Amino acid sequence: MIFRQNSIQVVILLLCWPSQAAQTSLLSFCSEMENVEASPLKKSPRGLDENSEEEYSTLSTLLQHFASIPTVDKAWTFKSTSGSQCMFSISQPNLLANQNRRYILSSHISKESANDGVIFEWAAFPIEMPSGSIMVPSPSGSKLLVVRNLETNSPTTFEIWGPSRVEKEFHVSSSVHGSVYSDGWFEGISWNDDETFIAYVAEEPSPSKPVFTNSGYKKGSSSDMECGSWEGQGDWEEDWGETYPRKREPAIFVININSGEVHSVEGTNKLSVGQVVWAPASRGLQQYLVFVGWPSDTRKLGIKYCYNRPCALYAVRAPFSKSEDREPRTHAIEEASPVKLTQRISSALFPRFSPDGKALMFLSAKSSVDTWVHSATQSLHRIDWSIDGKPTADADIVDVVPIVMCPDDGCFPGLYSVRLLSKPWLSDGYTMILSSVWGSTEVILSVNMLSGKVSRISPGNCSFSWSLLALDGDNIIAVSSSPSDVPEIKYGSIVGNSSAEALASWQDISSPIYRCSEKVTSLLSSRQSSIIKIPVRDISENLTAGANKPYESIFVSSKCKSHDLCDPLIVVLHGGPHFISLSSFSKSLAFLSSIGYSLLIVNYRGSLGFGEEALQSLPGKIGSQDVNDVLAAIDHVIDMGLADPSKITVLGGSHGGFLTTHLIGQAPDKFAAAATRNPVCSLPLMVGTADIPDWCYAETFGHLGKSMYTEAPSSEHLAVFHSKSPIAHISKVKTPILFLLGAKDLRVPICTGLQYARALKEKGTEVKVLVFPEDNHAIDRPQSDFESFLNIGMWFKKHCK
Repeated sequence: MIFRQNSIQVVILLLCWPSQAAQTSLLSFCSEMENVEASPLKKSPRGLDENSEEEYSTLSTLLQHFASIPTVDKAWTFKSTSGSQCMFSISQPNLLANQNRRYILSSHISKESANDGVIFEWAAFPIEMPSGSIMVPSPSGSKLLVVRNLETNSPTTFEIWGPSRVEKEFHVSSSVHGSVYSDGWFEGISWNDDETFIAYVAEEPSPSKPVFTNSGYKKGSSSDMECGSWEGQGDWEEDWGETYPRKREPAIFVININSGEVHSVEGTNKLSVGQVVWAPASRGLQQYLVFVGWPSDTRKLGIKYCYNRPCALYAVRAPFSKSEDREPRTHAIEEASPVKLTQRISSALFPRFSPDGKALMFLSAKSSVDTWVHSATQSLHRIDWSIDGKPTADADIVDVVPIVMCPDDGCFPGLYSVRLLSKPWLSDGYTMILSSVWGSTEVILSVNMLSGKVSRISPGNCSFSWSLLALDGDNIIAVSSSPSDVPEIKYGSIVGNSSAEALASWQDISSPIYRCSEKVTSLLSSRQSSIIKIPVRDISENLTAGANKPYESIFVSSKCKSHDLCDPLIVVLHGGPHFISLSSFSKSLAFLSSIGYSLLIVNYRGSLGFGEEALQSLPGKIGSQDVNDVLAAIDHVIDMGLADPSKITVLGGSHGGFLTTHLIGQAPDKFAAAATRNPVCSLPLMVGTADIPDWCYAETFGHLGKSMYTEAPSSEHLAVFHSKSPIAHISKVKTPILFLLGAKDLRVPICTGLQYARALKEKGTEVKVLVFPEDNHAIDRPQSDFESFLNIGMWFKKHCK
């Protein structure tokens, strides 16, 4: 008989007892001991007792209700014989698989003749899209391109779908190019007009690496590995930073969808390229591609979310030609240098041709490039295009929508974070429809490309945000939401002549997309949101007029106060700092609001959406002006009777984490608890480890930062960095703080948060740190995002009841 080790003493006693009955009794006891050990004692997760574990379970169940709400990423419309068809690309977190499930839901749109309304007839079920796939319909809607990016070094698959089946399938070897870009920045997939060729952006083939065997280096080695050999590391090459690990050189390729033949576009050396589109075709003439190019022969600073990287529009001959009968034939051509179209401007992005092909529109982030702030007010420009001639480098650039420095109250503040459709035009051929930021809201605008007239066509009398999805002829499909209202599909019809003052009549569309649980619906029905103007506390003659204007905060609260008591308040701070918190629905923030908190979401000066002067007032003053703006906003809602000063917490990520850790150091008695995601805690540490060291100079030294920048900061620079950092105030911190850190963050490396957390522990402050090994700066993998906000909810419940 075999016993466990901890039963040895009992077994020895058994052998000494002569009684058979005693032996039987003791064997029974030993069996019970075995069973107890086979079922280990119930243990709560670290930091949870029996009571808090119950609350942890309750909150996690509620958070799952919010996390399961889908998101519409894109939409496309096509004309049909009885109306039009709309396809919605939707994503939904799959927590068990730890990835986003992506699927397509279609709807037929038909007109109601009785009242000029529309009916959306939804498909019975959505169709799931495999992970890593990209979908792009052809201009006519008769074909659908599906690109499947597979594992590293595997072929990329191109599928051409017709109405009922796959018509073509091609496999492009990794020796031709790497994965196709689908990131929204370098991404560019464009069909030509007759739908025979597709231009796209993909990673250049990886350079060959040395191969070794037991005999040493193998000469003339190929990329095909053999048994008994291994591939060396080769030379280190810079990538494009955060979210682009091992992404070195995006390049343009063209595939012939009849033959599957792929050609690279030659002549783009020393440029990283993206956002490619076909120039208008002209019979019998060479066709051109227009793309955005970023210089890549010097250091590649991080580019994600960074509009301050110089770039230009280029035109290059497409790697094929067409005969007079328009039958395509592909052949090699001699290398041709691209023509730089935007010689006189430091930034040009998102090219779009007008329907008649006579104008090339593009956005510019020249203010970001010139001032070095990572995002600023944008402008819209036009180049007149001749479809019968060759592109020229000396074309005039017409300013259509200029940078707005200081908007009048309630007036257009300029273009920000613009979302451009692939075809943003109304039927008149010169009116563009786009989304942009206006104060704390996202709005839908019309822009007359001839006159430059800008009109707001989403409703202007509410605090909801409106996001453009697609155009259906002269009609608009959009999404509208607020922090306390789940998104809804809206259908807008342009009223009157689109060239006049543009207006739209909006209709609610019943949709299965955003249906959520009764629990979520009930909780949100008790919440409300509004936008509050916050006066600048210390108006100064040294500031510009725009910097002295009020900024905004979004306030989310219960519709009913209980005995005039205020709910605990979470102050929510966005990153950037030149970013914006919009008055749109956020699943994570709606969850925090629903568990009994008011939210004060502060868009401090320096945020997008309020004019260039207000935005440019912050660089050089981080850690002071932005901190004071947040404190003024808190005091403002306390004075309004909307918050209890003894029940205030603060939450922020990135630069919002910079503010969070500054606030608990500069106002140590104001906050009951704090939570932060990948915070900037130490600028001296960040400047030497981040993918954007230039950010540290631009925000610390203001307009002087560009000329002071160096890869080897002096001791004087490091001293200024320290004085601007939250860690300079760490001796005063006593607020309990939760850290959520992504181990693969290249933007604000994990070492900056860990240093600050360790320093707090050293002085005895209560600290909790969660590290997500596979996450980058956003911490947006489904399980990581879920666990982050579950722990934030628990942390605030623990310290601010």
